[in-house]
Amino acid sequence: MSRQDINRSGEMEVFVRAVELGGFTAAAKACGMTPSAVSKLVARLEKRLGARLINRSTRRLQLTPEGCGFYERSVTILADIGEAERHASAGEQVVGHIRINTSGSFGNHVLAPLVPAFMALYPDVSLEVFHTDRIVDLMEERADVAIRAGPLKSSSLTARKLGATRKMIVASPDYLRRHGVPRSPAELERHCRIGFSYSRAIEDWPLQSGSQMMTLPATRNLLVGDGEAMRHLALAGAGIARLAAFTVKADLDAGRLLPVLEELNPGDVEEFYAVYIGQGGPLPARVRALLEFLRENVRL
Repeated sequence: MSRQDINRSGEMEVFVRAVELGGFTAAAKACGMTPSAVSKLVARLEKRLGARLINRSTRRLQLTPEGCGFYERSVTILADIGEAERHASAGEQVVGHIRINTSGSFGNHVLAPLVPAFMALYPDVSLEVFHTDRIVDLMEERADVAIRAGPLKSSSLTARKLGATRKMIVASPDYLRRHGVPRSPAELERHCRIGFSYSRAIEDWPLQSGSQMMTLPATRNLLVGDGEAMRHLALAGAGIARLAAFTVKADLDAGRLLPVLEELNPGDVEEFYAVYIGQGGPLPARVRALLEFLRENVRL
């Protein structure tokens, strides 16, 4: 029998029970075995170890010096195993720390308003939220969940779709007063169109007139590293921006931003996903709880 086929912790547990209960019969009853099975197990254990553990000359078990040492170490090992199992089983409870990585736009406009409800529902969970628009390595960033737009690029990750949002071209009333309202793609081309400083799946601004599709690139004289910075520059009247509808809804409702060339909006959407490491393997309960909460409550 190979070492891999031996249930050494099981042997230790039976041996410890026999010692603590004072005999094979009591140990057999406690372990759901027969006395002869316990006796044979101890004999196999002694043969494998090459040492006598128990003197059988008396009616009660009497440990040899080797048996005393093996008993003490077995008790310690079994206690460590029990502690390890208790620690792992805590993963089935909605407790612990969750590290979330998401964009500033999603974090501010969607996630932040949901945090109080999640914390009230799971008071034993602590959250750590990091905002960045750049694509991160979940392992390197020690993130449990990342919330990102667009399809997965890594097969080692799993994604759950949270929703989709339209993109809109917007500008502040002040900017439009100073520079005029563009009425056509040709007029829009003469305006400052705020762009992103990092590569994106869709760099250009798509426009549609009837069946004709066209695109305009963002200008290179005003670039930003995240969507919230773009929104704030648009609010300040620095240029025209193309943003996810959920990030500008409140600004549109309040009149702080106005839609531009909405009649030429092709209706393309940006999909958002909760991304995490693993492909069907078990997840800690705290992460499962967060993913389910986001699925039920995110509205874009």
